[in-house]
Amino acid sequence: MERRKFLAGAGAVTAGAVVAAAPGTPGQAVPGIRRVATGLDVLVDSGFAALAGQRVGVVSNPTGVDSAYRHLVDLMHGSGRVQVVAAFGPEHGFRGSAQAGGSEGTGTDARTGITVYDAYGASQAKWESLFTTADVDTVVFDIQDVGARFYTYIWTMYTSMVAAARVGKRYVVLDRPNPVGGRAYGPMMTPAYTSGVGLKEIVQQHGMTVGELARFFNAEFLPADAGRTVELEVVRCRNWKRDRLAADTDLPWVMPSPNMPTPDTALVYPGTCLFEGVASITEGRGTCRPFELIGGLAGDFDHHWGDRLNARDLPGVEFREAYFSPTAAGQKPALLNKLCAGVEVKVVDRAAYDPIRTAVAMLVEARKYPAFAWRFDSYDTVRPYWVDKLTGSPRLRTMIDAGADVDDVVGAWADELAAFDRRRRPYLLY
Repeated sequence: MERRKFLAGAGAVTAGAVVAAAPGTPGQAVPGIRRVATGLDVLVDSGFAALAGQRVGVVSNPTGVDSAYRHLVDLMHGSGRVQVVAAFGPEHGFRGSAQAGGSEGTGTDARTGITVYDAYGASQAKWESLFTTADVDTVVFDIQDVGARFYTYIWTMYTSMVAAARVGKRYVVLDRPNPVGGRAYGPMMTPAYTSGVGLKEIVQQHGMTVGELARFFNAEFLPADAGRTVELEVVRCRNWKRDRLAADTDLPWVMPSPNMPTPDTALVYPGTCLFEGVASITEGRGTCRPFELIGGLAGDFDHHWGDRLNARDLPGVEFREAYFSPTAAGQKPALLNKLCAGVEVKVVDRAAYDPIRTAVAMLVEARKYPAFAWRFDSYDTVRPYWVDKLTGSPRLRTMIDAGADVDDVVGAWADELAAFDRRRRPYLLY
């Protein structure tokens, strides 16, 4: 009944079938408590019904676990009900042993004996080759996203969806809640600035689950890029609502990447990741609070940055004067293991906090220091500023350079954000 209601409400949209969660499975042992179940939990409860009789290839990483931290490939392999013929490892690898910008390579999984293919940065053509080589019938995607356009796993999903459509493979997404909720924020990607940190035109904090994104991608982008839609099935979550953050659920948190240790990191990441685009400031990689600790070399930056930010009285956040030494450089070797001065972003009201507006205020104030410098990549002569790729256009950078304040910068994307919010509505599941 629930599925029929949804399909009727979706009208003519044919983004992909939806497997609705049946009532009363894992996690509901406590009377009166409706625990959130992921798509994987729902799939296990069904006896893996959606994958019966299929040769299955799995796109996943360490986050693809059930409520008892058991990995989906281990569950499928051990069940005797699913023929898993391959796994495909994205950035950081299938088992998660590689750092940012790295992969584990192609080899045999020690636990299951299944062939794991290196799919980090795979083009559509490489995905097609991988699916053909592995001879899969169905591709299963199960990775925890963190809700930001520049977190690359959603583009792993997109390119593999395009490839699956082109070579006639079925695609199943095991849905997971968006840990930063269901509201959309921020600027739109523009076609001229697409890259591996933003392949298609969605806003910076998309406010969708991976299942919803898959439905959106399938209807809005695949017809042009693949020449057709993919046969898509989404195994949806149970008991999750759009206003629920990761901290509001009892779901296990497994680090999606080495510098995403907690749900608190995910909450600030859609904003403070913009400091990847500032050469003179580190986003705290290699500390115990990446993306919450932001600073530049001590002496170049100081406590006045935090003072000025606190004086702005930004909703839901306070700033603590902080000193730290990053032990991972990213693209900023000059800051590696050096004493940096800056701020710790302390979210005090999750409901009121806007990570992107907060980050814009941080950039506006940081730009006042003489040492401030945008990251400039000489290898890209047409689009050398990394922050332009992160935000989707040169607009934010040029406005801040020209002295625009926070309201002007944020107001510049109001219309495109509203348009995106309307466009995504037919594909929402929760």
